Amino acid sequence: MPTNFTVVPVEAQGEERDPAERDAQRQEEEEDNRDRGPSEREERGGAGCLSGDGIARESSPFISSAEMDRGNMYEGKNMALFEEEMDSNPMVSSLLNKLANYTNLTQGVVEHEADEDTKRKEVKVPRMGTFIGVYLPCLQNILGVILFLRLTWIVGTAGVLESFIIVFMCCACTMLTAISMSAIATNGVVPAGGSYYMISRSLGPEFGGAVGLCFYLGTTFAGAMYILGTIEILLTYISPSAAIFKAEDGGEETEAMLNNMRVYGTCIIILMAVVVFVGVKYVNKLALVFLACVILSIIAIYAGVIKTAFDPPDFPICLLGNRTLSKRSFDVCAKFTESNNETKTTTLWRLFCNSSLHNATCDDYFSLNNVTEIQGIPGIMSGVLIDNLWSAYSEKGSIVEKKDQSSVSGSEDMKIGGRPYVFTDIMTYFTMLVGIYFPSVTGIMAGSNRSGDLKDAQKSIPTGTILAISTTSFIYLSCIVLFGACIEGVILRDKFGEAVNGNLVVGTLAWPSPWVIVIGSFFSTCGAGLQSLTGAPRLLQAIARDGIVPFIQVFGHGKANGEPTWALLLTAGICEIGILIASLDSVAPILSMFFLMCYMFVNLACAVQTLLRTPNWRPRFKYYHWTLSFLGMSLCLALMFICSWYYALIAMLIAGCIYKYIEYRGAEKEWGDGIRGLSLNAARYALLRVEDGPPHTKNWRPQLLVLLNLDCEQLVKHPRLLSFTSQLKAGKGLTIVGSVLQGTYLDKCTETQKAEENVKALMGVEKTKGFCQIVVSPSFRDGISHLIQSAGLGGMKHNTVLMAWPQSWKRTENHFSWKNFVDTVRETTAAQQALLVAKNIDLFPTNQERFTEGNIDVWWIVHDGGMLMLLPFLLRQHKVWRKCKMRIFTVAQMDDNSIQMKKDLQMFLYHLRLNAEVEVVEMFENDISAFTYEKTLMMEQRSQMLKQMQLSKNEREREAQLIHDRNTASHSTPAVKASVAASVPEKVQMTWTKEKFVAEKHKNKDTNVSGFKDIFNMKPEWGNLNQSNVRRMHTAVKLNGVVLNKSQHAQLVLLNMPGPPKNRKGDENYMEFLEVLTEGLDRVLLVRGSGREVITIYS
Repeated sequence: MPTNFTVVPVEAQGEERDPAERDAQRQEEEEDNRDRGPSEREERGGAGCLSGDGIARESSPFISSAEMDRGNMYEGKNMALFEEEMDSNPMVSSLLNKLANYTNLTQGVVEHEADEDTKRKEVKVPRMGTFIGVYLPCLQNILGVILFLRLTWIVGTAGVLESFIIVFMCCACTMLTAISMSAIATNGVVPAGGSYYMISRSLGPEFGGAVGLCFYLGTTFAGAMYILGTIEILLTYISPSAAIFKAEDGGEETEAMLNNMRVYGTCIIILMAVVVFVGVKYVNKLALVFLACVILSIIAIYAGVIKTAFDPPDFPICLLGNRTLSKRSFDVCAKFTESNNETKTTTLWRLFCNSSLHNATCDDYFSLNNVTEIQGIPGIMSGVLIDNLWSAYSEKGSIVEKKDQSSVSGSEDMKIGGRPYVFTDIMTYFTMLVGIYFPSVTGIMAGSNRSGDLKDAQKSIPTGTILAISTTSFIYLSCIVLFGACIEGVILRDKFGEAVNGNLVVGTLAWPSPWVIVIGSFFSTCGAGLQSLTGAPRLLQAIARDGIVPFIQVFGHGKANGEPTWALLLTAGICEIGILIASLDSVAPILSMFFLMCYMFVNLACAVQTLLRTPNWRPRFKYYHWTLSFLGMSLCLALMFICSWYYALIAMLIAGCIYKYIEYRGAEKEWGDGIRGLSLNAARYALLRVEDGPPHTKNWRPQLLVLLNLDCEQLVKHPRLLSFTSQLKAGKGLTIVGSVLQGTYLDKCTETQKAEENVKALMGVEKTKGFCQIVVSPSFRDGISHLIQSAGLGGMKHNTVLMAWPQSWKRTENHFSWKNFVDTVRETTAAQQALLVAKNIDLFPTNQERFTEGNIDVWWIVHDGGMLMLLPFLLRQHKVWRKCKMRIFTVAQMDDNSIQMKKDLQMFLYHLRLNAEVEVVEMFENDISAFTYEKTLMMEQRSQMLKQMQLSKNEREREAQLIHDRNTASHSTPAVKASVAASVPEKVQMTWTKEKFVAEKHKNKDTNVSGFKDIFNMKPEWGNLNQSNVRRMHTAVKLNGVVLNKSQHAQLVLLNMPGPPKNRKGDENYMEFLEVLTEGLDRVLLVRGSGREVITIYS
């Protein structure tokens, strides 16, 4: 839809700002900038710059930094309303001016997203268009070594039909990949390292780095393959006499050839590396010369095919029976020759017989079969296509035979190894041919690898690549049919042209001379090798400069103009490894794996982006669809295993190792990749699925909201709380670590970011897997309430709150801490969430500690969903608590049958599949001790004084100290000590009988009456105490004594946490009750269940 813009000039209204005022403001800003730390200046001027309102803005190559052009930005008052935002949001005119001047990024330099800390200077480099920059490199790489050296052999071995299938599959694979690549390449700027950039920005740094490095290795070994092809043409077809190593007999010929390839290959690599080092423009100039030779060679092939229709070339081949003979060892294709009416034996006779005499002993097959001579190039009208339709696979060392030729088999007594037959050098089968052929179509990335050198990569890459693939696919498919229709089958299967005097097989078809193909193929392979040595270092440089793989960052450096010097040296070194392998047929399948893996992930990237429909996915190239991408991906995967299943597994293993290395050691990058988008979509789908209702009891696990306290420097006060979290969770389920900062968000924005960084760093150290959420609120009370209400998302919300016990709640300056704590208890109950309160959290173990013995004691007073049973089981899954034993204590009242209770509890634990010792503790009624009354009196007096007396801060502290002294004195009196000892029974009865029950009842009734009278006579003010508080304190003191008696040396004690009073006036008393209940215990976890069952006996 067209959009019209109307530019309206705005006249400056009013006077310009006074220069003195402007200078004063600038000076003030400079002083303010000096006062800031380097980190603050970086925050204001770097990637996360802050605007006038303190909100971080994302950096952009089109948006100016804070201090840029500040002077002329504020000139005039017509835009004064926006002047505070000018440092991060530029005027539209300046934005459009930057866009107009923006062409592409510097050659070999990482794109603007990764340029976070430094500004690299613009470098003038050669810029190329579609034809020179993409089409020609792709054409050179695709029409490389395989077309001239191996295609005829593939057609003869696999037959025209199967060869057509091989080439069609490979070309279809590359065409589908090119379509996906075009969509990705036109979805934004594609800097240097095209294919790597596409995969990494679409699938993330892990996939991008793994596949990028594999593709780099593939491209480097491709250079080695092209160089090996160059040497094979040189030493086999151009100048065999140039060989340094000579074969003394037939058996050493292969080894001598490999050694020659190693020596010559090393020299050519050095020469090519020097050419590439001098500059990319020279490679481009040479590319035109090389490509001209390639085009002339292909034209010569088509011209030769046309010529065969009316004048086939004369290339006779010699057959013994149906076996093909190598003409390198003889010149006359006959057993005898007539000379001066005298019949003489030929050189061929002497090769099969033990002498030149007519009565010599000869090979049986030689004696029984005639020597015939047929035309190797019968022509397109000869009908030889019918013979070449079908495959002729063979074992290694087999003789190349003409299928329809008659022959008589001999006894084969003598060895055939030294005979002048044409042998097959390797075993052939369909999948092996696919692996050898596929590298010939892998040049499709040659243009995208050099995307940093292109004027307009978005336009050039799709157009040039698809045109190159279309052109080369037509050439390959037509050549298969034409080769099968023009050339005799035995010649096609003769890999090195031994039957035609050592000529290049495809050269015998060419017109006007075989030398056109030989020279053309030589320069073609040279050019392809240069293109590989040009593209591979830039690919490595792009990966290194991204910084995702730490150990290769040194290869990101280069010359001043961006040329990757160090990467070129490494590429030449790796290429030398391929040269040392020295066999083109051995190197080719290795390349196929790496290239196919790269193409597979390009298709996957396009498919993922298309299906996710991310807003940023807006390719200019419209002729793509996710089904085509999936088809291409499936075809790539199938071809990998068709070529070689074990090579495929090895390549995947290498990529997997690189992936895991980047995941653990590499730099974290956020590129908006498709895998992250896929994760978000999967998370959204899962969240919608679990939204329906609460999980079943069998799926219930504590989803924790951990409430942390921060100090004035935004550091965590109790790090052990996160240690305990990781021990309880073991990485499973949801963990939200939350904290509250007091104030307003605009004022506390920087502190919030700092606090979040500190908490996340501590979570990493403690290996707590979860999310961090910092809330800024005018009061701590409201902030905690907000966290409890709103933390989590959908069905992934917390069901349990974990917090530390406020140790300093009795201090007067922290009089709000106990109020916040009690309100938190109330709110978790109202939200139907469980609550865990860790007391003495700093005494809890770290993740590095190990308990070799000890108990986890559970005091099960009331049943609130079974959470007390589940928590020790979860803790014992962690190695810190693994060797601790679980003990469960429950309290029997006067009317309970403790023996039956123990049996029932043991059966209940058996059905729950929990291993624990069971003990029932009986608590009998006794009088309320003087210590209890004194404790209650101190509690009420303190509470009353703090509520009623309006004291200053100093007076309040002094009063609190007096109360503390009185409390301490009451503890130290002998009478109180005696009453404390009396309140804890020396012997806890385990079994109640009727006689014991009646006797205890009468005893208590009598002692209660006299006891109360004595107590009231002793302390008259006790009679005015709140009897509810007295009873609660009595329970706390008595239960604390029982727990101390049984669990004082336990590693951890889990207790039911009583609920707060309904009357809010007794909140401070509630804190005192809990303090008395847990007094004298090292590590206590107070547990308050949510009311729902969290553990079940059913499967």
